[in-house]
Amino acid sequence: MPLVVQKFGGTSVADPDKIKAAARKAIRAQQAGNQVVVVVSAMGHNTDHLIDLANQISEDPPAREMDMLLSTGEQVSVALMAMAVDALGYRAVSLTGAQMGIRTDSEFTKARIRSIAADRIRQLLEEGNIVIAAGFQGIDEDFNITTLGRGGSDTTAVALAAVLHADACEIHTDVDGVYTTDPRLLPEARQLTKISYDEMLELASLGAGVMHNRSIEFAKKYEVPIHVRSSFSDTRGTLIVAEPESPSVPVCGAAMTRDEARITIRAVPDVPGRSSTIFGMLEKAKVTVDMIVQNIGVDQRADISFTVPLKELKQALPVVERAVEAVGAAGFTYDDAVSKVSVVGLGMARQTGVAQRMFRALAAEGINIQMITTSEIKISVLVDRPHALEALRAAHREFRLERQPDDVHPWEELPRRQATEADLNKLMHDLQLADMEQLTLSDISLSDDQARVTLQGVPDAPGLAASVFEAVAAEGIFVDMIVQSCDGEAGETSISFTIPRHQLPAAREVAESLQRQHAVRNVLFSDSIAKLSVGGIGLRSHTSVAIGIFETLAAADINVEMISTSELRVNVVVPSADGQRALECLKQRFAAHLI
Repeated sequence: MPLVVQKFGGTSVADPDKIKAAARKAIRAQQAGNQVVVVVSAMGHNTDHLIDLANQISEDPPAREMDMLLSTGEQVSVALMAMAVDALGYRAVSLTGAQMGIRTDSEFTKARIRSIAADRIRQLLEEGNIVIAAGFQGIDEDFNITTLGRGGSDTTAVALAAVLHADACEIHTDVDGVYTTDPRLLPEARQLTKISYDEMLELASLGAGVMHNRSIEFAKKYEVPIHVRSSFSDTRGTLIVAEPESPSVPVCGAAMTRDEARITIRAVPDVPGRSSTIFGMLEKAKVTVDMIVQNIGVDQRADISFTVPLKELKQALPVVERAVEAVGAAGFTYDDAVSKVSVVGLGMARQTGVAQRMFRALAAEGINIQMITTSEIKISVLVDRPHALEALRAAHREFRLERQPDDVHPWEELPRRQATEADLNKLMHDLQLADMEQLTLSDISLSDDQARVTLQGVPDAPGLAASVFEAVAAEGIFVDMIVQSCDGEAGETSISFTIPRHQLPAAREVAESLQRQHAVRNVLFSDSIAKLSVGGIGLRSHTSVAIGIFETLAAADINVEMISTSELRVNVVVPSADGQRALECLKQRFAAHLI
């Protein structure tokens, strides 16, 4: 019999009428011939109310006791949902995380799922019950109640779908699907019929509030098809699966992270270990680092720029002050009035010219770019906050995201996962033995056929990045990594990009022409670089990956020349002579996580 996991968030069970409506959806799914597991969050703002109560009792409540308190919100919801199903004449049993056998680590308030013993759920389903499961919670090895942190109910739902090998995981929420951008910001945003796991991971990391990135990591890792749909209507919604909506378009969505702050550490000694020291100190202080940009230095010193959430800037600055002293840097600057605008799409990995289209669209609106970082499927720029919405609209319009691509097929049903009984038995065995949320790396690779071009002292004005990459594209030069950072000199910026080594002569001519045309202070070239790339699932939720890369290379006395990070991949550029040794060091460091 097909099995469906349905998840209802806090707004979907905010009052008795909404709980009854959710119960009717679950019953209809069972009547359609499915076994049904329903995962629910705490009602409405109940979690916020519990946090407020705790803060009235203690300024610093123990994390263990916070989990004990917060888990009661979901316990109320599951009991009421089971009552609603029963009142409608059907059978339901409510279960807490502990009763479901959800085992986690002991990181209170942000625990990770290690295993789920789902035998009890299966038995209840076989007996004809709708199982009502408490999201957001589990127990550790000492039987302490733990909570999973932000987005925990989504994570519970997808994890249960994985263990139960569900045919679908339906996320019922207060929106009717995934859009090309936030429709509250741009009314012209279009609902997507389908989006890939990788694209959704990137958009989730950029603040798309439909689903949390940890749940998407689960879905990708265990190939769980997700259906995002409205709790309050029967509209089609959006599928999250392995394939993109359209294979022909370069960009599927755009996003804006409004409240960012940029920190630039000036003149860091360009020797191994400095990045490791800086970001290790920030990680220890639990400061969230987003964009990281390290560009080519001058006189054996380099600037390192990164962004943090604006709300964490006050926490970050004392750490940065100590880091400056620890690494012997010249000082630091910060800007608390910036925003990040990004475009995402699997298609850009196969199409050239995507970056310059975005840069030109912003230039046409007179919007200056402060920082650039790129990955295989994402381009992010940092702009002044007053221009952020305008930049988002320009990017959305440039890639015609309001229009459905011609090759998009009508909405299709979720794919049924085909598996033999032996496959299912192996999956169940592996899932119950494995640490389900452990970091999973798909590849650690070396590209030793690249060259680097660096433009230093570029006038910091709208349109310069567009001019640079339009000129490069006009010569048919393929650009891989792009990094733009703030220069030490006021009113200047530096742009570096990597290209195939055999195209360096052509790129040299273009760069020298740009130097004359735009009064660029200096142009540097290198044909002896190597790019190391670490990719996989969980790079954002396991923030130690970038730190681990920096630590490993520092221990091997290998200098990092460029850094670019994304949700799915961390890229670093090192001297070509050190490339193979660096690759072996990283493979050894992360051997336990490679698949």
